[in-house]
Amino acid sequence: MREISSKDITKAVKDLCVDANYNLGEDVQDALRKAYEKEESPVSKATLKQIIDNFEIAKQGEFPICQDTGFGVFFVEMGDQVIIKGNNLFDAINEGVRQGYTDGYLRKSILADPIERKNTGDNTPAVIHLDVVKGDKLKIIIAPKGGGSENMSEVKMMKPADGVEGVKEFVIDKVKRSGSNPCPPIVVGVGIGGTFEKCAEMAKRALLRTIGSKHSNPFYAKLEEELLEKVNKLGIGAQGFGGTQTALAVFVETYPCHIASFPAAVNINCHAARHKEVIL
Repeated sequence: MREISSKDITKAVKDLCVDANYNLGEDVQDALRKAYEKEESPVSKATLKQIIDNFEIAKQGEFPICQDTGFGVFFVEMGDQVIIKGNNLFDAINEGVRQGYTDGYLRKSILADPIERKNTGDNTPAVIHLDVVKGDKLKIIIAPKGGGSENMSEVKMMKPADGVEGVKEFVIDKVKRSGSNPCPPIVVGVGIGGTFEKCAEMAKRALLRTIGSKHSNPFYAKLEEELLEKVNKLGIGAQGFGGTQTALAVFVETYPCHIASFPAAVNINCHAARHKEVIL
């Protein structure tokens, strides 16, 4: 067994909160630059240039990429040989969020109650997805999720007979209806299978993949390519100004499902597709 101090977890999470909001991943930066080169619309091309300038200024000046610094969403893989010493894991993560969003001057967007609408004042609590795996390591991934893109999420309980064509229609229609709201160019996460909540979780987890990566299953890799092509043919363009570069990637994740069910979910990331990770 291996002990990991809750204080070390808190410090790591604090740093992740700031890093994720200040520094866009290299894969996303490269994808945005490629989108700029490919874009045919002068207006969207100019908009992409502003997006690129923005993340470069944020990196150099240590500023948030966007004023919406997101809901703290975490994906955690905890080794079965790990023991947390001190506070429990969830408390340690939430304390890291509290410190990161306060000391990093990040906007605090979380409400204690969805009806009363009173702000917690420190961007807690976080949403934490925990998996137990073999080993003695603790992997923590943060994916700050802004409200604009999150609001464009959708789960659809389709009929098994709808098949893959039903999934395609659902995804394309959802992106079309979303329009400029999620701040394109976007990354589209798609979850297929499981249950109501599982397909939604998969759609969000799909957004963690590296832009440019392909699904390990050739069938789903081809589906991702087809969906990306169809999305970019919608003509929404950067920030909705029209153009050929509406999405940077479409990622699909799947899970076994009940014989009577065929759930699917779409979760969209804006062009500030933020996620960072640490292994303790």
